[in-house]
Amino acid sequence: MVQYQIKQNFWSLGGKFKIIDNAGNLAYLVQGSFMKIPKQFTITKPDGTLVSRIKKVMFQIFPKFDVTLAAGSRFQIRKEFTIFKPRYQIEHFGLEIQGNFWDMDFELQHNGVPVAQISQEWFKINSTYNIDVYDDKYADAVISLVIAIDYVKAQQAAASSASSSN
Repeated sequence: MVQYQIKQNFWSLGGKFKIIDNAGNLAYLVQGSFMKIPKQFTITKPDGTLVSRIKKVMFQIFPKFDVTLAAGSRFQIRKEFTIFKPRYQIEHFGLEIQGNFWDMDFELQHNGVPVAQISQEWFKINSTYNIDVYDDKYADAVISLVIAIDYVKAQQAAASSASSSN
């Protein structure tokens, strides 16, 4: 099992932040596009090796992201319509999501077997996520998934605060 912590920089305009492992070492770097449509994220190892690219799919009613891992596999993350709690679908990868997205406390499973646990720390200025990956082969996909979902949450929070200030 490997544990990661994502701390997003509060003032980062493009979405640039570091992901640290449980030993305190830099494990991943995330760079989001700035003023680019559609929004994209590039995740690399500290040595610059590409891990994945995440690209928002344009002209969708609900947010959808294409994720391409460095090894060549691809999957999509799609937010589904729900009344009360957010729900996401991972297409073409064989992972299922169980838990509470609204509180960012959920588990990823493959054929009913847990592969990762994701939880958000509350009462912090910046978004902070704790990620436990039980099967290392899913680490890159799990990190990519959390980045995409965090972006959707941030966009919805910004839209909600803009509409409430009018």
